[in-house]
Amino acid sequence: MTPLEWSMLLLLSVLWGGSFFFTGIAVRELPPLTIVFLRVALAAVILLAVLRAIGVRMPKNRSVWLAFFGMGFLNNVVPFCLIVWGQTHIASGLASILNATTPLFTVVVAHGLTTDEKMTGGRLAGVLLGLLGVVVMIGPAVLGTFGTNVLAQIAVLGAALSYAFAGIYGRRFKRMGIPAMATATGQVSASAIMLLPMVLVVDRPWTLPMPHMTTWAAMIGIAALSTALAYVLYFRLLASAGATNLLLVTFLIPVSAIVLGALMLGETLQAKHGVGMLCIGLGLAAIDGRLWRKLCSGRAPNAPSSGMRTDDPAVYQGRDV
Repeated sequence: MTPLEWSMLLLLSVLWGGSFFFTGIAVRELPPLTIVFLRVALAAVILLAVLRAIGVRMPKNRSVWLAFFGMGFLNNVVPFCLIVWGQTHIASGLASILNATTPLFTVVVAHGLTTDEKMTGGRLAGVLLGLLGVVVMIGPAVLGTFGTNVLAQIAVLGAALSYAFAGIYGRRFKRMGIPAMATATGQVSASAIMLLPMVLVVDRPWTLPMPHMTTWAAMIGIAALSTALAYVLYFRLLASAGATNLLLVTFLIPVSAIVLGALMLGETLQAKHGVGMLCIGLGLAAIDGRLWRKLCSGRAPNAPSSGMRTDDPAVYQGRDV
């Protein structure tokens, strides 16, 4: 990647890591459904304005909007609600670590639902390492007392699983010829439409006390920065650097979330959370495959040639998520 793409990747990790920080502030005064609705509704307004500015029109086809609703449900409504509820009971840094299991779930889901993303030895090793990290973090608590703290961690893992299904479901938009920015705008718009009646019935926001300015600032931050701007960067990087390089952001999100949580929210993590994050990081490295291939090529610089370069994409076809 170019220096500009690396800068964009680092910024994206801060924006997505910041979503856990902003949520950590908002949950002090607002219920989960209201937070999620405000996040997607404000992001939809911003992205619609961006589309208008760049001259991209939203599709009006019924089948496309049904796909937007499906994507919005899997990629926004379910995971956002689970993460926000989870953060009412656990620290933002821990939530970000658990959310980093998304690529691990994606490997398993892709193996069962696709024909071109099957399990390999490296991917299997990555999934097992990642699961070990999860067990280290929440395993003993499950065996002891099945309390709200454990349920909150399981909820964030459920969000990661939903993201995995969304990643497979979202492949259809490329086949449908929908521009990436239109897809991003359509899914958050559909999410806001689905969440509105739920918020009105469950939270009844007109009965809630008026939040302080800090909470409003957090909501603007999570909508404008961690959702709208993050989507713009995401699809820009996807086009220029590719999906494999984008996977690197998963390593960086917990770092920014933990730092922001420790500095701004006074959160602390236990040693087992660091060990769990290390296992998940090693699992992601195994799934990504590039570090392992580099180490292997460095160990055998004088190996006999087989007629195919070790960095030939054909050798490692299907290795990357």
